[in-house]
Amino acid sequence: MKSIEVDMAIVGAGSAGMSAYKAARAHTDKLVVIEQGPYGTTCARVGCMPSKLLIAAASTAHAIDGSAGFGIEVASRMIDGAAVMARVRRERDRFVGFVLDTVDGWPEAHRLQGRARFLAPGVLCVNDDLRVNAARIVIATGATPNIPEGWRERLGDRLIVNDDVFDWTTLPGSVAVVGTGVVGLELAQALHRLGVRVRLFGRGGRAGPLTDPAMQSAVKAWLQTTLPYSGNAAKLEARREGAGVVVEWRDEHQATHREQFDYLLAAAGRQPALSGLDLDKAGIPLDDKGMPRFNRNTCQVGSTSVFIAGDANNDRPLLHEAADAGRIAGRNAGRYPDVRAEARRTPLNIVFTEPQMAMTGASHAELTNSGAAFAWGEASFADQGRARVMGRNQGVIRVYGDRADGRLRGAELFGPEVEHLAHLLAWSIQRGDTVSDALACPFYHPVIEEGLRTALQDLARTLRDQAVGLPH
Repeated sequence: MKSIEVDMAIVGAGSAGMSAYKAARAHTDKLVVIEQGPYGTTCARVGCMPSKLLIAAASTAHAIDGSAGFGIEVASRMIDGAAVMARVRRERDRFVGFVLDTVDGWPEAHRLQGRARFLAPGVLCVNDDLRVNAARIVIATGATPNIPEGWRERLGDRLIVNDDVFDWTTLPGSVAVVGTGVVGLELAQALHRLGVRVRLFGRGGRAGPLTDPAMQSAVKAWLQTTLPYSGNAAKLEARREGAGVVVEWRDEHQATHREQFDYLLAAAGRQPALSGLDLDKAGIPLDDKGMPRFNRNTCQVGSTSVFIAGDANNDRPLLHEAADAGRIAGRNAGRYPDVRAEARRTPLNIVFTEPQMAMTGASHAELTNSGAAFAWGEASFADQGRARVMGRNQGVIRVYGDRADGRLRGAELFGPEVEHLAHLLAWSIQRGDTVSDALACPFYHPVIEEGLRTALQDLARTLRDQAVGLPH
């Protein structure tokens, strides 16, 4: 077996791996990046960007459907599924191309194509024919979709994951979407708006990432009026029948239902892509689920020379978090044993449904479970001026403040364009702003941000009533 010696090996060339590579180059040029799949990152190939392309097409179709409410009559509307998917693939490939250009700029000696696994601490085997002796190792293998046991065997090519959607050459007639997380919600709504017959299946009635009971209630009420939705599907079974899939399930009243679809989209989350790495041979501490024990502010696994970043660590599976973690891992691996903790940014998560969902700072569940003394302020978009002007007056937002000092702690949002409100709040929370600080900032009229001001004013009143030193 051929052998090479390097200062650092990075396993995975996604967003985290690429970020780690860039950071590590400041410390050493004796390194390799090992990638077993195609270059291009999850975000560009099958995640953030192609999903937004599909959502953009769906939003355009929906705007036409709603034009009569503004006094605008559209004589006819035809959705050309082939043209929709051609644009999705074309623009997807363009975004992937930008990533490939970056990778092509790396020295050829830094790129290894193949599957890596541990042989021993500090030793990797690539494609069973190359031994890589690395003083430091960064694991950045990303994540893979969860697929319930037996479904692949029973359903064959009628079972798809989000990765498959963006290679369609046209839109199918019908899709069952199993899973009410971010991927399931975004794709179910987009396909529904594009004329695909969709049914969304969930368990336990929970939909989306929001944790505040009031927010969950608002989301579930919206879903019931938006598309066919079975949020409490029990004993769900799927089987291949002819050229499609038959799904059977029981509802909350124990009634049995049966429906046939062209495809079943498994959207039940993702799991770290660590299978096959032989982590038991890496000499690193693992938890009871076989996950590396790591410090999120250093990305170091235990006290070893192994670091883990991105979706592989199952911490915050979001692109900006993966890039940040990759940068921290690359820096610390590069200067090891001089490992330094780095501050992480305020949490920020956005779901691109319509209305959008967002979370920033500490969630309602996190604040509650920690025993924090907090209050909330609330605002509805039902009668919010700009939202009504746009005909998008749905949703509610809640902001959370510390009862002791009036500082903003977090927020959960559901409404039009809340991606922007969430950013404003994330910046305020990261700065350590109080509610008074936020309210001292300018608010134009008429804008969606006025809904945020209403929620902040409501929170300020609550905190004032509890005497936290805010001015009367």
